[in-house]
Amino acid sequence: MSGFHIEHFGCRASRADGEAIGARLLASGLSQQQPSEADVFVVNTCSVTAEADRQARAFIRRAHRQNPDARILVTGCYAQRAPGELANIAGVSAVVGNSHKALVPQIALNLMGGSPARELVQISTATPAAPQVLADDLFAHSFIEELQLTPGAQTRPNLKIQEGCGNRCTFCVIPTTRGPSKSLPGAAVMRQVEGFIASGGNELVLSGINLGRWGRDLHSDTHAASLAALVRHILERTRLPRLRLSSIEPMDWDSGLIALMHEFAGPHSSPGRLARHAHLPLQSGSDAVLRRMHRRYRPWHYVDKVHTLLSAAGPGLTLGADVMVGFPGETDAEFEETVALIRSLPFGYLHLFPFSPRPGTRGGQLHADSPVPAAAVHERMSALRSLAAEKTHTHRAGFLNRELDAITLHTPAETAFRNRTSALTENFLPIEVDGSLPANQLLRVQVTGLDAHNELSGRKIA
Repeated sequence: MSGFHIEHFGCRASRADGEAIGARLLASGLSQQQPSEADVFVVNTCSVTAEADRQARAFIRRAHRQNPDARILVTGCYAQRAPGELANIAGVSAVVGNSHKALVPQIALNLMGGSPARELVQISTATPAAPQVLADDLFAHSFIEELQLTPGAQTRPNLKIQEGCGNRCTFCVIPTTRGPSKSLPGAAVMRQVEGFIASGGNELVLSGINLGRWGRDLHSDTHAASLAALVRHILERTRLPRLRLSSIEPMDWDSGLIALMHEFAGPHSSPGRLARHAHLPLQSGSDAVLRRMHRRYRPWHYVDKVHTLLSAAGPGLTLGADVMVGFPGETDAEFEETVALIRSLPFGYLHLFPFSPRPGTRGGQLHADSPVPAAAVHERMSALRSLAAEKTHTHRAGFLNRELDAITLHTPAETAFRNRTSALTENFLPIEVDGSLPANQLLRVQVTGLDAHNELSGRKIA
């Protein structure tokens, strides 16, 4: 049987794209195989940083060395941003940008058959054997309407309901690599949710590139006009045990969404059907830096939004954020403003990133004019890593000896060998539970321990 291997890079939304591609290939009769045995590689790239680009290139070169007979198809954000750059790497047979990502499964199938994909336009004209390249700025084929999501390889799959972004932050290349905001129609979302429930699914994650903008382009949609309306529709019209929202911009946590957190995730909701988990990208705690970033909120707006969410969902809420270090011109005083804001809020985790200049962005020019020295970036990253670990420890320690709802995950062999099961609590705390339990099981756990690495342990009580 012909086989494929998908390598994922990047965010939840990118992962959802890759999972949809894999589902289509499996439905076509192919098998998913290890890299050494695959007939075709689908490399689903990210381009949010220079490091993400480097990792993708390194994987492509390694895959070609290990399996020189396999065809390599590169897609994702890097493929959209710099298709020619990727086409010049040895072993690459096709480069398909996000603009045509919906065509990737058929293109991969055609590559396995050794015939050129009919949908592809041959841009490179160096030789007849040159890699086929397909990318433009129309994004007419960017949205993959997935096959029915089921609780398979991912116990908690991502349902990507929104694509693209129009915020135009100065550091970000996503508007170029993903195009404008585009929503999956409400009727299609509801079909996915109902099908997921029918297949035995217990937790579904709604994701998107700019999730909070879902629905704003669906003028004729009859199910909902906003993300809050859609979430209410799901919770009131279906039996989905648990719904989780992925990253939402601070300004998109409107009164409707916050009211839902109180109603379906608050301290009086047991078990809560809306996960007590909110990820609000912060990027910086300095007003001046946020203005240079062209972010659409100020530090005091962010703090007010967090306090409103905590009031709605209760102290059990796990709060997460993205923080960027070393944005062009960031002074020691501006960095300390970020540190002070983070110290003032009860974050459960932080995703930390050094600034990376992206070609074609305003941030790239700002970096050329006013770069932050690498040594300062390194020192600031180290300081924030320590603060993030401190915040995580404090948050998780607050749940010792308490009971939480959780869902079991696919457990790594090493963990299973220790007679423990990997799980995730509804408020987004990873925990190892005593005993061997199947994946996708809802359970009540008591938190019994927290080790030096901030890893929780517990026992099943129901």
